[in-house]
Amino acid sequence: MGALPVYRWRLAPDGYATRRQLRSLGLRPGGQGVAAQLERPRRGRGPLVAYLYRVDLAKPVRPMTDAKRAALDAAMAARRNCPNCCRDAGYCIPRSLGMCVPCSDLDTESAA
Repeated sequence: MGALPVYRWRLAPDGYATRRQLRSLGLRPGGQGVAAQLERPRRGRGPLVAYLYRVDLAKPVRPMTDAKRAALDAAMAARRNCPNCCRDAGYCIPRSLGMCVPCSDLDTESAA
């Protein structure tokens, strides 16, 4: 297998798309390998790289099943529950705090 073709930013030919672009079209790579690479130069660091897939080989996105939806709902609920006060915060608890904002504020006040 040869090296991947590399294109400059915004200069890739038609028929290639990133994962996000495929998703917006209702497609997924579908097991195909990376077909090309897109590079965007940056000052002082290496280039940003995006992997491209062929649109003609992409497959439709699989539909969401009831079991998968239930699992995602349970995972999101776990991210909203504060381990300190055991309440639903109504938002995803920041990992940097490890608890809801009111509990974090009480914790910092008691430490001061």
